[in-house]
Amino acid sequence: MNSAPQKKPKVNQQKIFGVHAVTEAILSGRELERVLLKRNSENPRIRELQKTLSEKSIPFSFVPEAKLNREAGEKHQGIIAFCALIEYGNIEEVIAAAFERGENPLILILDGITDVRNLGGIARTAECMGVHAIVVPDSGSAQINGETMKISSGALHNITVCRTQSITKTIEFLQNSGVILVGASEKAEATIYEFNFCHPVAIIMGSEDNGLSHASIRKVTHLLKIPMAGSTSSLNVSVACGMILYECARQRFSLC
Repeated sequence: MNSAPQKKPKVNQQKIFGVHAVTEAILSGRELERVLLKRNSENPRIRELQKTLSEKSIPFSFVPEAKLNREAGEKHQGIIAFCALIEYGNIEEVIAAAFERGENPLILILDGITDVRNLGGIARTAECMGVHAIVVPDSGSAQINGETMKISSGALHNITVCRTQSITKTIEFLQNSGVILVGASEKAEATIYEFNFCHPVAIIMGSEDNGLSHASIRKVTHLLKIPMAGSTSSLNVSVACGMILYECARQRFSLC
């Protein structure tokens, strides 16, 4: 007699609430995914914390008090912090370490991926295909929460994720470091099979709805597309990312 499959336990994101508790978490260097602040708060300590959050590049947003009440009851004191489930990396250190090891960096930049399922699936593929780091913006991106971790099947514990306040500035740093910027777009003329991925490369994937931002398109060196035979105009971003990364891995395993 077969037993019923057991459900995997949920991974819950720890919440810290209260001015003192959140302050201590920040000062101790604890990784925070994001912070919610009460909108129009008159508490001067909240305003002080806002400045600290900006200085330390910790994402934060202002929300109605009702939102805070739903998240933590009524004892939040106008602030709730969500602890990060991973330790974020530094893109400068990732690039330096790869070159020191004699490796050509392979970086994946996610320009506005907002679905946690896509982020989790992309992270899983990226880790399997040898990506050195994933770069995500501080705001306007899917959160790395319990669902994202589950869908990544643990890959987010094994690949470096770097947050950035400016995708544009990160792109400029990569270009100055000798990394070629490649943008994925169904509107491109060249295909992924015509590009040499053996070089140091950063691949930029755009948002689910709008694709690459205009700022990213202006910065990339090459726009590439996946050749398709069907009549459907585009692919799911996670699927498209997997196909591009597989071509990259195929070249690096067999040709480089």
